[in-house]
Amino acid sequence: MIILPAIDILGGKCVRLFRGNYETAEKVAEDPVKTVKYFEDCGAECIHMVDLDGAKNGIPYNTEIFLKIVKNINIPVELGGGIRNMETISYYIENGISRIILGSAVLQNKELVKEAVLKYGEKIAVGIDANNRKVKTKGWFVESEVDFLELADEMVKIGIKNIIYTDISKDGTLSGVNLCHYEELKSKLPSDINIIASGGVKDIEDIKYLDGLGIYGVICGKAIYSGGIDLKEAVIYSKISKLFKKNKLIPAVIQDYKTNEVLMLAYMNEESLKLTLKTGQTWFYSRSRQELWHKGKTHGHFQNVKNIYYDCEDNSFLIKVEQIGVPCHTGKNNCFFNKLI
Repeated sequence: MIILPAIDILGGKCVRLFRGNYETAEKVAEDPVKTVKYFEDCGAECIHMVDLDGAKNGIPYNTEIFLKIVKNINIPVELGGGIRNMETISYYIENGISRIILGSAVLQNKELVKEAVLKYGEKIAVGIDANNRKVKTKGWFVESEVDFLELADEMVKIGIKNIIYTDISKDGTLSGVNLCHYEELKSKLPSDINIIASGGVKDIEDIKYLDGLGIYGVICGKAIYSGGIDLKEAVIYSKISKLFKKNKLIPAVIQDYKTNEVLMLAYMNEESLKLTLKTGQTWFYSRSRQELWHKGKTHGHFQNVKNIYYDCEDNSFLIKVEQIGVPCHTGKNNCFFNKLI
């Protein structure tokens, strides 16, 4: 699962709405670029952005702000709102937007969706926003008779791989997500479809529930701005969950943070990593004893954690530490003293 912090722009300002009602617009941040930089510093892997003026009026309004954001961060961004032709799609992608979200165009112009997917593949996502199951368009001002699940199925047949679903009755309310609708989507759509949840997320428990359903991503807006969710905590939770879904045990290379000398290799499970993060000292899982162990507990040779990295394939950790005493039980300065060649 990934966490996508949200930034919605209305009249050039960062706002949040209550159930999509523009009259409830509440300013939540002073500077869009500084806000997104903060999200990046918290470890966010992708940013969700919406042009609310564009969604309402059918044409892009706040383009300059979005492109300025893209130039000032180093993580992907997805953007929706007022994007209703190939020219706009191409312009945004060519100027650094990683994924385009098509909303109203999905119902009004299915040929556009087909053309966009054919040209840009997974750079295209569909945003399905519904109230009482019925899809709404044009900034949520117009309601259709189309069921959200029916539309999702149709989009999958067209070739869409990324679907963002919002229950409008939950959006901006901090009342919790509509788990039933996400259960329906997961049970009815193919397993390779990335479902992104949006609307009503209030705390880390909502994120955990959605993760348990196998939801690909969660958009968090008001919960971050109101303090209901600690973004850094949520991002760390999502990354740990993703890592240990692939492997129950992950090898960890331990390195001296000052000298870069490799000290030892050990294995971590999810619980030992969480203990490492909580205590600031390394905890591992012993494969021979099948139990957790706190490095240094016996002899006082603790390892104070400075940084934790994971590799490009999510298969191993590199942990930089301040080593107290010697790391090896033999009394050596590192565990790698047996020369093979």
